[in-house]
Amino acid sequence: MAAEPAAGAAGHVTLVGGGPGTTDLLTVAAVKALRDADVVFYDRLAPYQELPSLTSAELVDVGKKPGHHKVSQSDIEKLMVESALAGNNVVRLKGGDPYVFGRGGEEVAACVAAGVKVHVVSGVTSAISVPAAAGIPVTHREVSHMFTVVSGHAPLTEKEHQHLAGLGGTIVVLMGIGTLHQLAAGLRRAGMRPDMPMAVVERGYRPGQRTTIADLGTITSAASGCSNPAVLVIGEVVRVAEANRGHAEAAADLDRLAASLLGS
Repeated sequence: MAAEPAAGAAGHVTLVGGGPGTTDLLTVAAVKALRDADVVFYDRLAPYQELPSLTSAELVDVGKKPGHHKVSQSDIEKLMVESALAGNNVVRLKGGDPYVFGRGGEEVAACVAAGVKVHVVSGVTSAISVPAAAGIPVTHREVSHMFTVVSGHAPLTEKEHQHLAGLGGTIVVLMGIGTLHQLAAGLRRAGMRPDMPMAVVERGYRPGQRTTIADLGTITSAASGCSNPAVLVIGEVVRVAEANRGHAEAAADLDRLAASLLGS
């Protein structure tokens, strides 16, 4: 438990991006903010299991699960503001980056409205880092010169499907397992070809990380056993990862063969 703040001390809030869930991808600024905190309100996608080694602050779990928010967003904002007004150095630790589907803008607005000083520490977004953990580059020369990040919490409209299908490049969908069927069907209706490669990367940087690769026409059945947290990647960059993986495996086979011959 952190020491009580000095009487009359002015508290403040720091929104900290915790990256995809591993302390290896915490920024220097994130580590410093945690070290200096009195109270940390953390999400389930942040690297919360390592928090006792990073801070002596009071730790408060306000994490949300799909379909179950044990602490509502408005209550989280209220808790942060009240704690800061009581003089605490408050850290709101979030998975990924606070401003990439992290509701960071809402939390900043709540602090500003209450007259609480607030600062944002950017984090490594899972939109880029989790595909990278599976060997998938979101851009690649002569393959994809752009990428679009989409929230998968709610089904997209037909107009949004048409927009995405017409953009080209790479589409990255965060937390999209629950809407995968609607997404794949909607993109096909919008004209995206059924053999467009697609990957589902589950639990990036966490125990049990797994990548499922199929195409737009078969991904729904191929990923039937997948669950959130997951990042979906749609685009030709998925083939780049498969090709690189094949080269790496071939090189490893050659190394093993060479070692065997040298040892014989």
